[in-house]
Amino acid sequence: MKAWSIMAMTCSVLAVAAAVVAGPFYGDPPDENHPWAVHDDNRPQPPVVTPGTCSTQEQAGKPPSDAVVLFDGKDLSKWESDKGEKTKWIVKDGAMECVPGSGYIRTKEQFGDCQLHVEWAAPKDVKGDSQGRGNSGIFPMGVVEVQVLDNYNNPTYADGFAASVYGINPPMANALRPPGQFNTYEIIFRRPIFKGDKCIDPGYLTVYVNGVLVQDHTSLEDGGGGHKNRSKPRPFPEAGPLKLQDHGNPVRFRNIWYRPLPPRVSQGGTDGHLTAEAATAKKKEIAAAIREDSVKRRDPGNPLAEMLRLMESLQYENQPAAAAKVKQMADQYVESVQKVPANRLESKKGEIMQVFSAFQFMTKFKFLPADFAPQAELQKIIKAQGWDKKKR
Repeated sequence: MKAWSIMAMTCSVLAVAAAVVAGPFYGDPPDENHPWAVHDDNRPQPPVVTPGTCSTQEQAGKPPSDAVVLFDGKDLSKWESDKGEKTKWIVKDGAMECVPGSGYIRTKEQFGDCQLHVEWAAPKDVKGDSQGRGNSGIFPMGVVEVQVLDNYNNPTYADGFAASVYGINPPMANALRPPGQFNTYEIIFRRPIFKGDKCIDPGYLTVYVNGVLVQDHTSLEDGGGGHKNRSKPRPFPEAGPLKLQDHGNPVRFRNIWYRPLPPRVSQGGTDGHLTAEAATAKKKEIAAAIREDSVKRRDPGNPLAEMLRLMESLQYENQPAAAAKVKQMADQYVESVQKVPANRLESKKGEIMQVFSAFQFMTKFKFLPADFAPQAELQKIIKAQGWDKKKR
């Protein structure tokens, strides 16, 4: 590569340098478990999701734009009986209604970790008490029950209360509406994770009832709970159907949808805190993308943007070839600065100080060697110009 052209170091270059240096050489860099730097401009922007609308007692709301709708009030085409046959449940006035004695109903679609939204109403005409009044259940993956029960002025055993994780944990509050009115369950479901016979994440449920938090990251105790028996550790499948229970009461359901959730750390997921193995793989992926982007920024007359971008990649993966090229380009940059006439250096102060700051960042965190020569040469220029002295 030829020596950099002094005349090419224009104001536009300074602006590019300022924009680039402010981000990648600013916050704490990636580490063993974090593939992203703090305030990392390379980190993907959150996807845009259009919020849904709230339900009223008369009409179901609209799901968010990325939701998978399981029941929209029109038909049961996405549902079947628990035996895989056509269900006898009925659709009436925009809700599906349990026909007592017809058996459980389940989705044809199978899924795992999710945000699940279900609205339900107990019969307006009150019959029975305790577990015999407005009883049903919501079963993520078909194995863990979030209890549905008319507990409006109707006590029962605590771990069988409405919104309990059945047999495991009672709700923190009774936030139900009167019989006949629709209640809204917002459920965050995370299944237990096993490696072989060893549980590495017990799974949990978070539940809001009509906007009131009633289950706060409740552990599934490695299993799904159950009737009369304690939960026992057991591997879960990766996906399963959503089931609704027939417990002999004509409970109604409407506006059922879910949003898949990303994998957890225990599965090598999320981009925040990863296992060391997953973080290393992710950092390699990020570094490769940045190196590719650096090539797109290549400009023989203005190589500064390419150099800074390539130097940035070393935070994620200190690839020897990339490190060698950074050293070569940094040497050439310093050489070009050294050729700038003394009376013109002041105009380049901002650019030089920012590149020096980038070098300092990279050597501080040992992405470049402590004796990185281009940094030492720029420091000489900075001292000679008195730029290192604080103004009083």
